[in-house]
Amino acid sequence: HELGVGTFVEIGPGGVLSALAQGCVDDIVTVPVVRADRPEPQAVVTALAELHVHGVSPDWRAVFPGARRVDLPTYAFQYERFWLEAPEEFSGGAAAAGLGLGAAEHPLAGAVVALPGAGGYLVTGRLSLRTHPWLAGHMVMGRVLLPGTALVELAVRAGDEAGCSQVEDLTLEAPLIVPDHGGVAVQVWVGPEEESGRRALSVHSRPDDAPDDAPWVRHAVGYLTDELPDPPHGVDLGAWPPAAAEPVDLSGFYEGLDGLGLSYGPAFRGLRSVWRAGEDVLAEVALPEDMEADAFAVHPALLDAALHAIGAGGLVPVTDGPLLPFAWSEVGVRATGAAALRVKVSRTGTDAVSLTVADASGGLVATVGSLSLRPVSREQLLAAGDFGGRADDSLFGLAWQPAALVEGDTPLEARVYPDLPAFSAALPETEAETEREVETETGSESGTEPVTVVPCPETPGTPTADRVHALASEILALVQSWLARERAGRLVLVTRPDDLAHAAVWGLVRSAQSENP
Repeated sequence: HELGVGTFVEIGPGGVLSALAQGCVDDIVTVPVVRADRPEPQAVVTALAELHVHGVSPDWRAVFPGARRVDLPTYAFQYERFWLEAPEEFSGGAAAAGLGLGAAEHPLAGAVVALPGAGGYLVTGRLSLRTHPWLAGHMVMGRVLLPGTALVELAVRAGDEAGCSQVEDLTLEAPLIVPDHGGVAVQVWVGPEEESGRRALSVHSRPDDAPDDAPWVRHAVGYLTDELPDPPHGVDLGAWPPAAAEPVDLSGFYEGLDGLGLSYGPAFRGLRSVWRAGEDVLAEVALPEDMEADAFAVHPALLDAALHAIGAGGLVPVTDGPLLPFAWSEVGVRATGAAALRVKVSRTGTDAVSLTVADASGGLVATVGSLSLRPVSREQLLAAGDFGGRADDSLFGLAWQPAALVEGDTPLEARVYPDLPAFSAALPETEAETEREVETETGSESGTEPVTVVPCPETPGTPTADRVHALASEILALVQSWLARERAGRLVLVTRPDDLAHAAVWGLVRSAQSENP
């Protein structure tokens, strides 16, 4: 380099020396010829091309024997597109009409059809990162997750088709993972009108490459009604921000969410300002200038950004992990197409809030009577997305392995009963008898720890649901009695792995253990 050499070629099995040279000198070009991650002919030709673009001309006759030079035009190349355009009848609303469907005319839905005889409606669509690239900005623990606000948007669109103005209730049951490649088909089913005027609603999805007989995953259920919820009393978002509101510093807010597994792209980083006024949080949110909101009731990215004010304003702590929308109630949209919003968030419970949403001039856009939040785990997302595949394609199965017995510090004195009636008969009937038994067990000088072993009963021939309820009630009474008497030692319940009623006992006893460790 001191002699004026600025280009270095590494002849070797990799690019180690090239990397070291780059770390020593800044203004040089290093080109490794052979790379371990690609075939040798490809690596050599790539190295020659890189040298050529940096002003080093090899002997092209040796590279391409028998080749000859050709003259290139002296003017700039003129590009012309030759891709075939899809005919109008195969795209947009015409495609839906050609299939006997109605055009949904919504970015998240392609078609809608009334269900004759049933009195319901079906709204269908397809979601992918190619057709909806802004969804890639909503990542939870490394997976692209369809935001809950998008499910609300689909419910609102389905309600419009059925003549319903309010999403009375929408509960999320399973996350909807948008795959890195391909897409998912989405269906929103609206049931017939009930006597109360409500209509049931559910949202389902299935991957593009799923077989025809593959089941659809239900992601949300709820109800629609035909009347808008009453607007909140005494809420005026025209005077902005309220005089008594204190601004909240948003420095590092989204960076902090990254550490919790919530990675938001530009479309979802719409939180502009936040204020705190008593138990209420006020916020301004806006979409990026290059995003259109006209075709949406409330753009999902914009409404999702409004929910970020819950954590930024401190209404619900977000330090323990990501919290996602779980249950929506009394959702009503009064104006559509807003690209910027004013939001008032009020606490209605430990993990629940209400929202009042207005446009940039203070005009009412939407209201949410109640929104409950719940934590989401990595296991839930893996089960929903299976790393881009289908959960039913996994090769995992439940296998029972023998457990190796390890001697403890204190020997165990096992008291085994043949069944629950035998154990119940052996229990002391009075408080005095219980105290004497406890004194006997705790005062023993044998140095052993008493363990009471009771098998869960098996009742073949009884309907499964009846067995589950009966056994769970019986074990609940047993555990409550054991805890109330404060007996010494441990209670061990023996279950079978292939018994559904015994599985209910597992869950019941685990809950009791968490409350009484």
